[in-house]
Amino acid sequence: MIRRALLFCLTVVATLPVLAQPAPGYRNFTASVYTRYYEVAQMKDAAWMQQSWDTISSQVKVGKIYLETHRDRQLVDEATLNQAIAYFKGKGLTVAGGITLTISEPNRFETFCYSNSDDRAWVKKIVEFTAAHFDELILDDFFFTSCKSEGEIKAKGNQRWTDYRLKLLRDASRELIIGPAKKVNPKIKVVVKYPNWYEHFQGLGFNLYDGPRDFDGIYTGTETRNAVTSAQHLQPYHGYSIFRYFDNLRPGHNGGGWVDTAAGNPLDRYAEQLWLTLFAKAPEMTLFDFRQLLAPIRDNQKAAWNAPNNSFDYDAMKSSYKGAATWALPAGYSLEQIDKVLGELGKPVGIAGYRPTHATGEDFLHSFLGMIGLPMDLRPDFPSDAGTVLLTQSAAADKDIAKKIEAHILKGNNVVITSGLLAALGKGALDQVVELQATGRSALVQDFLAGGFGPPLHIEQPMLIPQIEYLTNDSWELVSAIAGPNGWPLLHDADYAKGHLYVLTIPDNFADLYRLPQPALTLIRRTLSQHLPVYLDAPGNVSLMVYDNNTVVVESFRDEPVEVKLVSNRKPTSAVDVQSKQALPSSTIPASGGFGAPRVAEKTAYALTVPAHSWRVIRLQ
Repeated sequence: MIRRALLFCLTVVATLPVLAQPAPGYRNFTASVYTRYYEVAQMKDAAWMQQSWDTISSQVKVGKIYLETHRDRQLVDEATLNQAIAYFKGKGLTVAGGITLTISEPNRFETFCYSNSDDRAWVKKIVEFTAAHFDELILDDFFFTSCKSEGEIKAKGNQRWTDYRLKLLRDASRELIIGPAKKVNPKIKVVVKYPNWYEHFQGLGFNLYDGPRDFDGIYTGTETRNAVTSAQHLQPYHGYSIFRYFDNLRPGHNGGGWVDTAAGNPLDRYAEQLWLTLFAKAPEMTLFDFRQLLAPIRDNQKAAWNAPNNSFDYDAMKSSYKGAATWALPAGYSLEQIDKVLGELGKPVGIAGYRPTHATGEDFLHSFLGMIGLPMDLRPDFPSDAGTVLLTQSAAADKDIAKKIEAHILKGNNVVITSGLLAALGKGALDQVVELQATGRSALVQDFLAGGFGPPLHIEQPMLIPQIEYLTNDSWELVSAIAGPNGWPLLHDADYAKGHLYVLTIPDNFADLYRLPQPALTLIRRTLSQHLPVYLDAPGNVSLMVYDNNTVVVESFRDEPVEVKLVSNRKPTSAVDVQSKQALPSSTIPASGGFGAPRVAEKTAYALTVPAHSWRVIRLQ
């Protein structure tokens, strides 16, 4: 009897399913891979799926995979989808669904017409099919509409496209996506991934006010690619600032960042996008996509990676991997490097900015400011809790912004406005605080004064700036722009009660900010960063990220090593490199001020060198 019972137990154990072991991952985030419909459909071939996954997983520690069910009016067959789900769950991965709502992506991202009954029925069918197979689904970039069919024109009537599309897509999200998905699977988490062009979302129906509240979660497109060779011309820092902005839309519901390999040459650009996403404290890093990670590294890309000043050493990376190197190799290498330091960083903090959710004006300027070393913390509501608030032209969408500016300064705080906002508010809007105005004239300048006196600082090529006029001795130039014997304020200071209103003049070409002389940039940083623990003394194209636990990241986007100083607004005893554990050499900056320049107490500066296209993590002690 005992023997028979033992044999029965062994038989039962042998027939139980083998529980998948969790996939090995990174300590501080989850690495995910998004898989398009086309590659999911190809997974009908189990051998191809196995071989492809072996290639990717040998180079990246993937913990989650998104399997897309639809793209370009093509819906994956159920048997193939079930086979892929079972395979990846067997590998210990979390498996989620994905949907791309395009009719034809190659045709300028042709989208559905959400007033069309046939299109609406198809979208609902896709969602219901996907929700039946997953407990989480994410919408790729394309839940917007650019449709201007005759039917859509008739449905719009006399409304602006922006107003019409905002309501149309808000209703579609509730009626065609969230509602149907929850009805099929009450447990499902429905996530919308927002792409990188948030300044223009409202014009095509992406709703940053209702969307984050309606969906269970949001996701951030942090891909910036190459500013020169791609049409959007997004600045590298944008990958950090957009994640922080979206995190503030609905705190705790921003699921991660998303980067592709497009326009990633030089290859530093790909790695920088991954790093910036994670420095913004994204809990998940999605690599788009399965196909791209299988693409081989070309010879010209290898050469770029081995350039003398490059922060990567392709041969060193390749030596740790014996197979055929693909794009998964730089992804895995970059993620491995940053995982070593992320746990040292607290919550990101910065200069509080305000952008109403459906506003435009000085588009993406916050990312340009981040490239000159100003840590940005962009928010959808006026940051009344911040000691310093930065307002660009988009803040003019708030009809009460002039009153909010005065009230905030009266509390003893600082407000920094750009020349674009000053012009948008119009003459007299801020007269309660200071009488100054944007003249509508421009000046071509090539020389600058930082601090009011001294020999001019010269740059090689001139830049065009707007001219601002003010009343002498009522307010003061901190940084001046000079053309011949004439000049205009580049950074202007007006005190009001115990607070200050600063005006930052923005060049017509925002990227000209990077060319400003280092002393001028440093004075701008010092003025705007008064409520932060440190500021940078560095040339342009060097960024600073600040955290609430006395750690900072200095990241350089320059093509050569750069000497940088971290100047302390407090009195730490030392500054230590987190990786090397070495203390940074320090020096003293004497107190300064007078003749219109504000008094500045003695400060301590810490010197460091940052390699080309690389970063250093520093702890202030």
